[in-house]
Amino acid sequence: MNDSPGDGGENNPFKGTPFEQLFGGAGGAGMPDLSQFFSQLQFLMQPHDGPLNWEFAIDTARKTVAQQPDPSPTQRQIDAVADAVRLADHWLDETTAFPSGVTSTAAWSRAEWIVGTTDVWKVLVEPIAESSVQALGGALPAEAQAMSGPLMGILGKAMSGMLASQVGSGLGTLAGEVLSVSDIGLPLAAPGRAAIVPANLAAFAAGLDVTEDDVLLYLALREAAHQRLFAHVPWLRGHLIGAVAEYARGIEVNAQGMQQRIEEQMRGLDPTNPEAMQQLLEGGLFDVERSPAQEAALQRLEVTLALVEGWVDEVVSQATEERMPAAGKLQEAFRRRRAAGGPAEETFATLVGLELRPRRLRDASTLWGSLRTRQGTEARDGVWMHPHLLPSAADLDDPLGFREDATALPKLSDEDFDAELRKLLDGPAETEE
Repeated sequence: MNDSPGDGGENNPFKGTPFEQLFGGAGGAGMPDLSQFFSQLQFLMQPHDGPLNWEFAIDTARKTVAQQPDPSPTQRQIDAVADAVRLADHWLDETTAFPSGVTSTAAWSRAEWIVGTTDVWKVLVEPIAESSVQALGGALPAEAQAMSGPLMGILGKAMSGMLASQVGSGLGTLAGEVLSVSDIGLPLAAPGRAAIVPANLAAFAAGLDVTEDDVLLYLALREAAHQRLFAHVPWLRGHLIGAVAEYARGIEVNAQGMQQRIEEQMRGLDPTNPEAMQQLLEGGLFDVERSPAQEAALQRLEVTLALVEGWVDEVVSQATEERMPAAGKLQEAFRRRRAAGGPAEETFATLVGLELRPRRLRDASTLWGSLRTRQGTEARDGVWMHPHLLPSAADLDDPLGFREDATALPKLSDEDFDAELRKLLDGPAETEE
């Protein structure tokens, strides 16, 4: 005997799934008229290419930063940034053999930071957005998927729109805190573009017992040091950005676990509420357990990020040691800001699904400083020649012991150093039996 439309929703293809409550209709009348529900979602379903509506995301980010005053930098601020970066590069010339990597300078408003970093954010965010959209359909049993193809297509677009809203809100929050384009340790702008956000710098400086000019110069030193490293270590930019994107691509949503999370959040959810579907994205709906491979990838990524930040910390400390009395206070302030994390790091975790915090920054800085003291600047910077030469997590556990056995070796000529490096990268030669 077939079920009737009024039998409690037995005709509902979502019966027995976590979507039953959303699509069961009032009074158990089977599939309801969802016109009101979808009319509420029209603003999320604008046509777009790719897994995320970036136009909508950027518009949301702009509206987020517009909630607070976001003045365009004045000509005085633009000139001050350019002068600070120029002086920083001059000081850094004495601390590293890497030449300047800065090709242009800029003072950005928060909105300009959003626009100037969008291309890199696309690479970082789109893999996790694609996985999330696909997970919506994967959480349904095969029968329901077959009966609701067009509906799932509509929901997929809505989910993509909601993720765009979430990403836009996150970028807007991040833009309210970042001090420069390299502030989170990743190169977020075009190569050689050294940009600072004066409004955020002023807010950061207000909480320190130093002048705003000193904060600007110290930040310029850090930004210029980042630019040198990324410009003259060709593999580093792609290594960091690619690692984040690869981590996101590896996220697999367990359908059964996702069903349970959806079912929990569906209880009492009103499908006619314009904020109903947005609630599905809150409370960690797409938080999934990391696989062992992802845990290993995350550790490698965090070590590399710590090494980048530690190297910057070391060369800036060297450059300011006899020039800037306030450098000690500023170094400690920046170390705490980067190592402890905060809303910016939490936002980044929301955007790409993982936290990027150089927890080992102090150990990495100690390692680079110790290596320079024992073997010189060339030996310190030469470690960046290839990722296989970089210190490991174990090396950060004993930063003073990194390459300690090499201190007694005679200094090699350039030709001998290249030959030894080739041996190291090629591995041990096979012996004939």
